[in-house]
Amino acid sequence: MAIENCTMFTDFILLGLSGRRDVQQGLFVLFLLVYGITVIANLGMILLISMDPQLHTPMYYFLSNLSFCDICYSSTISPKMLADFLSEQKRIPYSLCAIQLYFFGAFADVECLMLSVMAYDRYVAICNPLLYTTAMSKSICTQLVTIAYIAGLVDSAIHTCCTFRLSFCNSNIINHFFCDVPPLLALSTSDITINEIVMFTFIGCVVGSSIITVLLSYSYIITTILHMKSAAGRRKAFSTCASHLATVSIFYGALLFMYFRPNSTYSMDTDKIASVFYTVVIPMLNPLIYSLRNKDVKGALKKAIATKLRSG
Repeated sequence: MAIENCTMFTDFILLGLSGRRDVQQGLFVLFLLVYGITVIANLGMILLISMDPQLHTPMYYFLSNLSFCDICYSSTISPKMLADFLSEQKRIPYSLCAIQLYFFGAFADVECLMLSVMAYDRYVAICNPLLYTTAMSKSICTQLVTIAYIAGLVDSAIHTCCTFRLSFCNSNIINHFFCDVPPLLALSTSDITINEIVMFTFIGCVVGSSIITVLLSYSYIITTILHMKSAAGRRKAFSTCASHLATVSIFYGALLFMYFRPNSTYSMDTDKIASVFYTVVIPMLNPLIYSLRNKDVKGALKKAIATKLRSG
């Protein structure tokens, strides 16, 4: 298509999750509740870790960064989605669509890498406990977190630039509730071959390296736990990994389903349902999983509540 025949749009229209007004109102209430829990629970986790000296360890340092990522990438999606539930015209300016895509991709990448760093932390703690203080020193932990953020920001910049170099001539209607790479590629009138190669290559590198790290770490962890003579020791070692294993399984499962399905099974409606799960539900579940299954977090929470009641 010649460039002079291409209609340049200044904004996109998001179809959202439903076109029915009554359904949208119900979804607004539901997702407002979910978003509120997400922000409060993750912010509470960050504050709890910062206030309790017993939680000033590498594992909880990584967990506080995970909670920060959950707040950020959920906040990139949820406020706009909530506003659209109450709006007749679900428009998003071209520039804001690019910004939303960039920050969502960046924080999703950081979360993915952070989960692999947490798996490595558990590997060192269980398999090489005598080297833990040295291997997971404050400077090394800071470097690992910094690398995760830089990798996420750079990777997302590549995807955003590649996506918004495309032409969107025929329509500006996105069959989704936020700006993500797959629905934008489906909307484009340009050749998206390079974009698909870039998407699978870079997402494959980030997700693939993270999954390999997790699998290798837990293969050594499980082997070490099985060789422990004490049943109490085995239970204690496994309990320190249970919350992380649950989080990893949910997050990577949704991510793999979302971006690595065969084209023959691709459905935009299925895509939207999967996206709701990993953009809205998972950020809410993570702090709940860690608070409900972690004795240290529950102990710190009880201590904080008791201190508040005494001071009040």
